[in-house]
Amino acid sequence: MKIELPCYGIVVEIENGAGSITDDLHEVIRYDPDSLMLNGSDEWDGPEDIAWKESHNSMIDGITSLILAHACAGINVKSPAYIEGIETAVEACAQYA
Repeated sequence: MKIELPCYGIVVEIENGAGSITDDLHEVIRYDPDSLMLNGSDEWDGPEDIAWKESHNSMIDGITSLILAHACAGINVKSPAYIEGIETAVEACAQYA
């Protein structure tokens, strides 16, 4: 079963009680100039940006893991109240940064 949420490009796929989740929330981290060849950018991330992006991605991993677990458990992750909760959690992560 594929569940597309109306926020942040979140898509949950569930099969036989297990699943996967994708989103548009994670930050791409460019660790060194060699990564320029891979992503076409002309800049790479310095230590402060790397630390911020790693922290941000960890927080997002927590949110998306919980969404996936709830969806696998049968909770309606498309309900308006649940979507509002996701948006609130993501906004809190942005405020932390």
